Formats: sequence, C-alpha cells, structure tokens
Amino acid sequence: MIQHRGVLLSGAILPAGPRRRKIFPPFPAVFLLLLALCGPSPLSAQEAADGAASPAPAGKVLRLTPDQAVELAIKNNLSLASARIDLDTKKRASDLVWNQFLPDLNVQGGLSRDNEVKPVTTLIPVGPGTPMSLQGISGRLNPDIFATDPVSGSRWHAAGDFSANLYLTSALFAGIKTIRQNYRTGLVTLEKAKIQLERNVRKAYYDMLLLGESIRVQEDSLAAAERQVSIARANYESGLAPELTLLQARVNRDNLKPDIDENINRYKAAMAQFAMNLGLPYDTEFEFVSPGGDLNFVDLDLADLVSKAASGNIGIHELQQNILFLKNSRTARALQLWTPNLNFSWNLSSAFIADPWKDNWGDRDKWMKGGTFSIGLQWKLNNLFPFTKEGQGLKDLDSQIRIANIGLAQTIQGTELEVYNTVLGLEKTQVSIEARNQTVELARRSYNSTEEAYRAGLQDFNSVQNAEEALRQARLGVVQQQFSYLNGLIDLEYAIGVPFGTLSGAHEKGE
Repeated sequence: MIQHRGVLLSGAILPAGPRRRKIFPPFPAVFLLLLALCGPSPLSAQEAADGAASPAPAGKVLRLTPDQAVELAIKNNLSLASARIDLDTKKRASDLVWNQFLPDLNVQGGLSRDNEVKPVTTLIPVGPGTPMSLQGISGRLNPDIFATDPVSGSRWHAAGDFSANLYLTSALFAGIKTIRQNYRTGLVTLEKAKIQLERNVRKAYYDMLLLGESIRVQEDSLAAAERQVSIARANYESGLAPELTLLQARVNRDNLKPDIDENINRYKAAMAQFAMNLGLPYDTEFEFVSPGGDLNFVDLDLADLVSKAASGNIGIHELQQNILFLKNSRTARALQLWTPNLNFSWNLSSAFIADPWKDNWGDRDKWMKGGTFSIGLQWKLNNLFPFTKEGQGLKDLDSQIRIANIGLAQTIQGTELEVYNTVLGLEKTQVSIEARNQTVELARRSYNSTEEAYRAGLQDFNSVQNAEEALRQARLGVVQQQFSYLNGLIDLEYAIGVPFGTLSGAHEKGE
C-alpha cells in the first residue's frame, strides 16, 4: 500500500517475468461502471455492516475483501429490498392459496323511516275459539272470534340479512398452480438480481484496485522524473549538459503532477460511490485487498462452457419460469371460459315489524324471519366462440407464449455467443499478457541503460524521457490486461451460471 495526499492505495505486485502472473480487472470504464451500479442510499454504519465487515471508525480505514463487499451490497441494496417485499407478497399468496375455497360471507342491516304514515288493520280476538278456525268456509273472518281495529303503523323499520356464497369452477385449481408458479418465478427473479449485483460489485472492486495501481505506476514515474531532475542539475552544474536539459526535466516532472492529482480525485469519487453502493457513509475509506499468489491461466473448454450456459444461465431460467407462468395462466383462463360455474348460496333475513324505538326488540312475535338456500349453474355460451372478445383474449395469451418462446431462443443464442466472445477475449488477453510481460522487462532494461548513459552525459534528456514513458506504458498495459482477464472470468462465471470464484477464485488468494 502507498499513501498519497490523504488517499490510501493498495497496489498489486507486478510479475517479474512471463512465469509469474497475477490476474487483475480492466481500466477504461472504472468510474462509469461504478456509477452504473444500482446502489442504495447510505445507511447507518452499524446497520450497513452487520454480519459482514465492521465499519471503520472515524479517521481509520476499513479493510474490505471482495466477499465482504458483496455481503454488504446484498444486505443494504434498496432494489433488492423492494424485490424481497414483492417476493414476500407472492409467497403469502402461495401459502394461503386455499383461501379461494372460502365462501363469501356478508352481513348487513338497515334502519329506514317512511315519509308518510301507512294505516294498517289489526285483528282483535273477541271470543273463544281455536287459531285453526280463524276463517269460515267462505274465506272470510269468523266474526264470533275476531274483530277489526284500525290503527296507525310505525314509520320506522329495522331489518337485517346474513348470506353465504360459494363459487366453484374448475379454473380455481388451475389458478392455484398459477399462483404457486408466480412465487417460483419471483424466487428466480430475486436470485438473478442478487447475482447481477454481485457481479457488478466484484468488477467494481477490482476496478478500484486497477485505478489505485495506475496511480502507483504514475507515482513511480514521478519519482523517476525527480531523479532525472537531480541528474540534469548535476550535469548542468558540472558542465555536461546545457540549462535547457534541466528545464526540460523540470517541465516533465511538473507535467506528471496534474495527471496524478486528477486520478486521485477520480479515485476519491469512485471510492465514495462504492461506499454508498455498499450502504456505507460516502466518506468511508477502504483498504482493498490485492490478488496474490503465482497462478497460471485458466484452461477453458468452449464446448463445455456453452453447454453449461444453456442450462445454468440465470437469465434463461427466469425466462423459462415466465413461460410456465404464462402457460398456467392460459390454462386457468381457458377453464374459466369453457366450463360452467357452480354457485351455492344461503341467506337468512329478519325484520322487526313493530316500532324499533318504542316496542321491545326481545319480543319474538314482532320479528319476521325468512331465508333461502339455492344451487345455481351458470355457463356463458359466448365464451365458447373464438371470435368473441373473450375468445380473442385467449388467443392473445397464445401469442404472448409464442413471443416468450422466441425470446427464450434468442436469449439462449445470445448467451452462447456471449460465452464464445468472452472465451476468445480471454485467450487474446492471455497472449497479450505473456507478450507484455516480456515487453516490460525489455523496457525496464532499456530505461536503466538509458538513464545510466544520461547520468554520464552520453544521452540527451529526450532519450531518457522516451525510455521512461515506454516503461510506464508497458507496466500500465500489463496491469490493464491482467485486470481485464479477471473481469472476463467474472463475466464468464455469470454467463454459464456457476458460483463466482469457480474460475476467478484461484486469483483471490490474497484475501
């Protein structure tokens, strides 16, 4: 690690030769990739780091491995939190899917008042007799037993009703499968979001390492430029070089400082964005752990990798689950349209026929009760015809399923092509690293020789400056290619659907 103007950088040790290789991720889109990560708002340090890495106290640096960074991101990412809530909703619906067979229970009551009083006639018994002989043969009241008494009825009326309805159809059973399939699809969707987040965090982590290593190489160049100024001053004072050489050395040294400052600012901004993506305060400083160990490149079998991608890619799994959901929805819809509905209904009604404000509600004789039980069968014949609105809706579902299957086939082809291109890129990067390692060694020897000659006054400043620039570019090229190789392995792991570290983990022994 090196400390530069308040920023802690962790540097990777470059290999000494073609047999000593360390694998690192790519330089060009460091900052853009970090900004592209979907990240959460910063949480409290204790909440964010619970169960992963402990947040660094004020003024201290948090040492963080790639695995710990992934744990923090998965724990605190707000997009994942929303996906978890959505999955909980689907799980609850799946667990309680039997509630579709519960009847609809309804209770209602009412109190009404007539605008006008309606006169009614009550019957008053006037003599002995039995209730069964209230009327004579002619159908008229027996005057020996009852007489009429006109009275005024109550304006107020109270009534209540209780009902239970149960609707049964064969579509209910297909609907159960649809709800449970929706939950299984949600599980795959959440897992896909986690895997994508992990891939982005791991690549961003190594991009931070790359940016730090680039600054480290630039600082080595600045130290070399300082040394060149000292040599130029000594040669000038001894009469071996003109003043112009000293001025050129100073200009070259000063020109390096703004580039270093710019990269330091980029590093700080990228670190703040990385911290917020992990749910940590933006001013958290990290110590990133460089890969270590002497490793060989990974042997890649293209045919085997393509086969794994077709069966293991999480995006393909998600599309397959979506197609199953559409098929179950289509079956449920067809049964709903083509089969009859069976309805069981039972209700109980009761009305208080006296004045609800004056009369006793407990008097059973003042209540009028009724109720029914019914069984109904309904079959909408319009649904049987394909040219109706309902029939066309079913055909729309068929079209959606065909489109989804085409999308699945395209995704499989695209994944296979992605694996093919990634493998080709890794093989090209491997060859490039091997060649660049040799170039670095040659550039180092050339620079050392040129500097010695410059010190002795046998070479001008431009020669040593060109040699130093060639060495710096060679070193940066090796570092960029090494990081590109590791990022390529991470992309390949995502494409074929294997756990992260299966291919790239051998390069993380430094953790």
